[in-house]
Amino acid sequence: MATIINMPRLSDTMEEGVVAKWLKSVGDKIEEGDILAEIETDKATMEFESFHEGTLLYIGIQEGETSPVDVLLAVIGEEGEDISAIINGDESEPAKEKATTEEVKEETSTETTASNSVTIPEGVQVITMPRLSDTMTDGTIATWLKKVGDEVSEGDMLAEIETDKATMEFECFYEGTILYIGVQEGETAPVDSLLTIIGPAGTDVSAIVANGGAASAPTEEKPATAKAPEKAEAAATKPAAKVEETKTVSTSNTSNGRIFASPLAKKIASDKGINLADVSGSGENGRIIKKDIENYTPAAKVEATPAAANVAAAGVENSEEVKNSQMRKAIAKSLGNSKFSAPDFSLNIEVDMDNAMASRKIINAIPDTKVSFNDMVVKACAMALKKHPQVNTSWSEANTIYHSHIHVGVAVAVDDGLLVPVIKHTDGLSLTQIGAGVRDLAGKARNKKLTPAEMQGSTFTVSNLGMFGIGSFNSIINQPNSAILSVGAIVQKPVVKDGQIVVGNTMNLTLTSDHRTVDGAVGAQFLQTLKTFIENPVTMLA
Repeated sequence: MATIINMPRLSDTMEEGVVAKWLKSVGDKIEEGDILAEIETDKATMEFESFHEGTLLYIGIQEGETSPVDVLLAVIGEEGEDISAIINGDESEPAKEKATTEEVKEETSTETTASNSVTIPEGVQVITMPRLSDTMTDGTIATWLKKVGDEVSEGDMLAEIETDKATMEFECFYEGTILYIGVQEGETAPVDSLLTIIGPAGTDVSAIVANGGAASAPTEEKPATAKAPEKAEAAATKPAAKVEETKTVSTSNTSNGRIFASPLAKKIASDKGINLADVSGSGENGRIIKKDIENYTPAAKVEATPAAANVAAAGVENSEEVKNSQMRKAIAKSLGNSKFSAPDFSLNIEVDMDNAMASRKIINAIPDTKVSFNDMVVKACAMALKKHPQVNTSWSEANTIYHSHIHVGVAVAVDDGLLVPVIKHTDGLSLTQIGAGVRDLAGKARNKKLTPAEMQGSTFTVSNLGMFGIGSFNSIINQPNSAILSVGAIVQKPVVKDGQIVVGNTMNLTLTSDHRTVDGAVGAQFLQTLKTFIENPVTMLA
């Protein structure tokens, strides 16, 4: 059965999108996870992923055209399937899915009358779970910043929502009173499910809640609605009770006084295992804010707490289930698709780091300048990619895509897993610019403040575990890249120079490549060029 793909909402403020480029053509076979098109939103140009399998039967919006959100973008189905009814009726009757819904409504209508239809009262706005990243399918409410009964204005932050990539603040675009909250803190809900309802104080929204928050034209309502107000009232009191519970928890510290902290500070502190009672607040009235948590250096006892919690008495077996975060699920899906779809191979090379260490010492002696070995590797990769464009590619079933731009992704470990912020146009940046960019994006990644635009568009990735003492390792390719470089630790050991055994400093590099785009000889030549740049840093300045 044909599946309709509408113009997606790829950002919280997106109302329309422009198809910058189609990566698939009518007749192409589509797999789940394939990138269909590049769509320009109000914030960035993002890759739009397919969640369905089949053949691309129809494209409704051509390259360069602008379309509102939820308008027919494409149709995927079985090869040769007749979709003329969908194409001809996309304006008034969007697809078989709607037809199925209409049939269900007709059956239901035998039990109801038209007079029981639900309408949205004037001034009431139904807000659904937003799609805050291009790959987001559901979201988890990390923190509600407002509760039922609160007055809100346009621009107020309603909640912090955990997506598959980051925790983002969700902004309100309306004015009124919070009448209902449909997803509680810690709960996960699919995109477009009922999140909250805003409107004039005292408005009865029980019928809307019972109808799942449908904000379209009148919809049939079940006759038995007497219990709905009770349900809505009970749901409305739950967030308030939770807030009271939170306040109770936060009032206990070493001085038995109340701890004042912002919701975001509490969330970050909880993620990092920091006791708020140990943190000094710099906000109004001593309130603990985000930067206080970020600047706090935990005592040694904080490090020991998780280990102590997992210690069981001798002879006792103990296991604990921890719910997978949205980020963990996304990592599992992305890396699984990469590992099981790309025929990869790895090449290893050892690099002499003596000159690099001497050069870095001279550079860092300049005031207000700080360059890491990783920054030097990123710069060398960018320059090597210019000389070996075959490595700066992406694979599609029909074509190999050669990128004229060089955007290097740098893998950053965070509490929940791994993020890959992207240094755009890396080949045009100096070592100090690369260093500043990496530090800024790494800080955002660890605080879950990276935007989707800052994680999109990499053409090559660098992963460095050398700081953990790892000598060498193989990484999984960060698709749609064709290759990823694994950087090991700098090791001091005996080496042979000019026929003499001397003490040297070496580092192992491993290039993992997609054999569909990069052959062994190409990968080897890339590593040789990379080795030359790293061993002779002055060549990167020439």
